[in-house]
Amino acid sequence: MSWTVYLSGEIHSDWREEIAAGVKAADLPVQLSEPVTQHEASDDCGVAILGPEVDKFWHDNKGAKINAIRTGTLIGRADIVVVRFGEKYKQWNAAFDAGQAAALGKPLIVMHGPDHQHALKEVDAAALAVTETPAQVVDILKYVIEGKLAGYTE
Repeated sequence: MSWTVYLSGEIHSDWREEIAAGVKAADLPVQLSEPVTQHEASDDCGVAILGPEVDKFWHDNKGAKINAIRTGTLIGRADIVVVRFGEKYKQWNAAFDAGQAAALGKPLIVMHGPDHQHALKEVDAAALAVTETPAQVVDILKYVIEGKLAGYTE
């Protein structure tokens, strides 16, 4: 079986690349998907495709709706959803993605540092695992897919 894992969340660090490298190193049958992570393209896709807007609200609204086509489709197709909350910015879209995954009954893995525990308590409560590092996400995927835990023998 091939697993599809959707990687949502902050775009200002290399956490996605770390998970991809870990999945590859472990030779896991995983296909990774993600939102558009090029910030300007994500922000401007609506007006670039459908035409300019004078009002910033409608500029953002057009882009959000087009991005929602991709995000909603990929979350819907995912076997597992991983949502990363970074340190630098508030990721409202990541919280929305976590809620959408939970509403769809998708297994949810949340990743954030200890400073976000209180702010994300409801998101954490919906998750099946709360991690701090990409390596922990890879270890969870390895265990879930292979059914084996490092250091344990049968």
